[in-house]
Amino acid sequence: MTEKIGNEENPLRKEKRKKLEELRALGIDPFPHTFNVSNQICSLIEKFKDIATGAQLKDEVFSIAGRLMTKRPMGKASFFNVQDESGNIQIYLREDGVSETDFTCFKLVDIGDIVGISGYVFKTQKGELGLFATSFTMLCKTLEPLPEKFHGLSDVELKYRHRHLDLIADRSSLEIFKTRSLIIKEIRNFMDSKGFIEVETPVLQPIYGGAAAYPFSTLHRSLNMKLFMKISPELYLKRLIVGGMSKVYEIGKNFRNEGIDRTHNPEFTMMEWYEAYTDYNYQMTQFEELVSSLAKKITGNMIIQYQGKEIDLTPPWRRLTVHDGVKEYAGIDPYTATDSELFAKIKTFAKDIEKAPLTGEMVMMLFEEFAEQHLFAPTFVLDHPQEISPLTKKHRSKPGVVERFEPFIACMEIGNAYSELNDPVDQRERLQEQESKRVVDEEAQPMDEDFLHAIDVGMPPTGGVGLGIERVVMLLTNSASIKDVILFPTMKPH
Repeated sequence: MTEKIGNEENPLRKEKRKKLEELRALGIDPFPHTFNVSNQICSLIEKFKDIATGAQLKDEVFSIAGRLMTKRPMGKASFFNVQDESGNIQIYLREDGVSETDFTCFKLVDIGDIVGISGYVFKTQKGELGLFATSFTMLCKTLEPLPEKFHGLSDVELKYRHRHLDLIADRSSLEIFKTRSLIIKEIRNFMDSKGFIEVETPVLQPIYGGAAAYPFSTLHRSLNMKLFMKISPELYLKRLIVGGMSKVYEIGKNFRNEGIDRTHNPEFTMMEWYEAYTDYNYQMTQFEELVSSLAKKITGNMIIQYQGKEIDLTPPWRRLTVHDGVKEYAGIDPYTATDSELFAKIKTFAKDIEKAPLTGEMVMMLFEEFAEQHLFAPTFVLDHPQEISPLTKKHRSKPGVVERFEPFIACMEIGNAYSELNDPVDQRERLQEQESKRVVDEEAQPMDEDFLHAIDVGMPPTGGVGLGIERVVMLLTNSASIKDVILFPTMKPH
């Protein structure tokens, strides 16, 4: 690849532009409007893979189109390879096999140009299937040379910054994004089979909520009104439950103004669903059913390989409470430890913290520091401290915690779920408490009177679940980074 995209001084670009002008001077349109494609490459390969070595099927002509990836000229004949979305095939072209205009056009072709080929199928003496060209058409004369190869750190940067080059040069990357599309399709099939209705909620919201996150904001000029990009659809989906839509889900973009790392991107895809008359126990079973059946459909097995390790997604998954996880992995019992003992443990890894947080916040900090790194096998983390869960029902039998679960796989949180809070008095008190925290914590849930009005109208007992689409795609495509499964991840300017 050139050092600078669009650098007219690059000699390869100058040579390509010269050939472009030669084509025009010959009266050949280097950018025709259309081309009649009869077959994708993969269909030809599949249809004729078993023909005999040396066979030439001259009675039937096929037309394909794609990008020229290699070229091996041999005087008045050439072998070259053309690649479309489905695959790659060898083409043999001879001067006496095409028109004079076509052969002149072919002599001005470069690797990376998009071409159309008509010809008949043959198989070489080495057993390779190909097309014997009977016509050659330039469909797009390119100006930018393709990168020679992808390897090393610099090419990782290139993959994410110029995804079009990645998709051309790395067929495995293209397969990841095809699989991502299939995963979302199968998720929809699962939800639809359960009687859910897919809905849409606003991306621009006057009050953000539904998660602890710092939002992106913008200004509506006509209304002179500050708006926030959606960090979660939760509060709107609950309004629909209030309105009588008992099973709803949304697959859409969320935006959180947060750091970027292996599992986080500021713009990401989330599915959330809400189901009336259920709780978090019911939704745990439904969640593991969804993910395990998804793995079966996508990979053919509920046992998958991820980054060199085996993960068995077969239900039931392990259940681990937050408090038990702290006791097991941090070596301190939050049921009996004092606040000063919890804070002393936190100071062992968070040395700059000066004031002890609330008890529940400290318990969660200890879980995140000591326990999460051990949760490679599918695990539901249950019963979080009430202080960090302002939209969740209190646990029916355990004081100080709520009915919430977070599913972890490969040490990644892939979702979040609640027995949803529907007590209007309790909900108002929780949001008032969150609002008071906003003086020192901008990620705290802001007060939302319109949402409280909906809860006052009455919401039935409800189970609500969020599922991170990218993290599921990472698991089912064995991808190490979220940037590998987002076509256009957020990046600094080059």
